[in-house]
Amino acid sequence: MNLSKNDKVNDFLADIQLISAAHFDMVVDIRTLFLKTNTVLVEDVKYGGLVFYLCDRLIGGIYAYKNHHSVEFSHGFGFTDVHGVLEGNGKKRRHIKIATRDDIAAKNVLYYITQAVSN
Repeated sequence: MNLSKNDKVNDFLADIQLISAAHFDMVVDIRTLFLKTNTVLVEDVKYGGLVFYLCDRLIGGIYAYKNHHSVEFSHGFGFTDVHGVLEGNGKKRRHIKIATRDDIAAKNVLYYITQAVSN
């Protein structure tokens, strides 16, 4: 499988696919939203997840857990959260928990990714 130019990303995605096809599909769906929103994003594997950089600045990532995925935003504290889905109370970081593929649309993940790549 070669979804990325980055071999570490391809290996990461292949590992997820071996564990669970459903988890793989969700990660790929969310990854696609990040990459469609900004074509100059750089992806890598860091901190146990798939992360995205814009101009050498970490903007967010996707982390797979047993019962959900977490879409993390490095500077999510400054986002407008009109849908009330952001979680976390750290200094800067916020996240959205995704349990099903339907949650991606239901929780308006694209809206938050768009904020991440424009901040």
